[in-house]
Amino acid sequence: MRPGRAVLALVLGLALPAFADAPSASLRPLPRPGAGPLLPIGPGDRVVAPSDPLVVTIRSSALAPAASERPLPRPGGASVAADDPEPEASEAANRPPSGLLALLTGQPRVSTPQEPAVRVSLRPLPRPPGLAAAIRTAAVSGLPSRVTQPGQRGPLCGDRGIIGERLDRVTGRIDGCGISNPIRVREIDGITLSQPATINCETAEALQDWLNDAVLPTVGRRGGGVASLRVIASYSCRTRNSQPGARLSEHATGNAVDIAGIGLVDGTEISVLNDWGQGRDGRILRQLHEAACGPFGTVLGPNSDRYHRDHLHLDVASYRSGPYCR
Repeated sequence: MRPGRAVLALVLGLALPAFADAPSASLRPLPRPGAGPLLPIGPGDRVVAPSDPLVVTIRSSALAPAASERPLPRPGGASVAADDPEPEASEAANRPPSGLLALLTGQPRVSTPQEPAVRVSLRPLPRPPGLAAAIRTAAVSGLPSRVTQPGQRGPLCGDRGIIGERLDRVTGRIDGCGISNPIRVREIDGITLSQPATINCETAEALQDWLNDAVLPTVGRRGGGVASLRVIASYSCRTRNSQPGARLSEHATGNAVDIAGIGLVDGTEISVLNDWGQGRDGRILRQLHEAACGPFGTVLGPNSDRYHRDHLHLDVASYRSGPYCR
């Protein structure tokens, strides 16, 4: 016999008797030393000793609680009945689905107190009537005049309807600029200028004639009547349209004033920029443009060039061929 087979036979011969004496079930641990025998502890309690002396079965005691014990409530907290479900669990069960769960289940989402329901998107409230005009007028009237020297308040140019200040001679930084007898006009026959206009008397008188002969009767009772003229430029020592190398503007000698709109009593405005060529207000502006050609030597509007798209340029320049109006 080969040596390997002899060793295998020897191992099997020694192991087979041990397998024959192996127990039919797993051994259970012995009781701890000194624990003593298990005795009945109350009515209905008994110890059952099976055939295997190493296995002890203890049945339930009548004194055992019927359910798992609950923790005692915290001092000062609300008591919770033993049979009541946990508040958090109850609220979670009754809470309607939200977010992705609501979309998946098809149930409508219910807003919580921390998330108030809004039927439609909130929209800003409309502006009070006349607010934009009031803000614009306040902003423009707060701007300082091109000439900030103090003057003597009162009627000007020998006419009690032209109100403002007399000023000292104005000189400019460019040769040819300046006004020998300047005035700062704030009001003409009760019609306020949105910002004081530093001009000469000839320009002020032409503006007064145009206002009374054309502006007031043409606008009439539209919007409650004329309340103001929006002035955006008067004296300014500069070239025409502020272009380098161009001739001096009539603004540089106090001969010109730029009007951008007619303010009305109800707070609205007839605007050259917004209303020229459109509807009733556009027709009014065209009539005023035509009527200014005569009292003024030059009248330029939105149809003249891109520099005058938002105002009427009015000046008292004199030309041999007559007024230039475009």
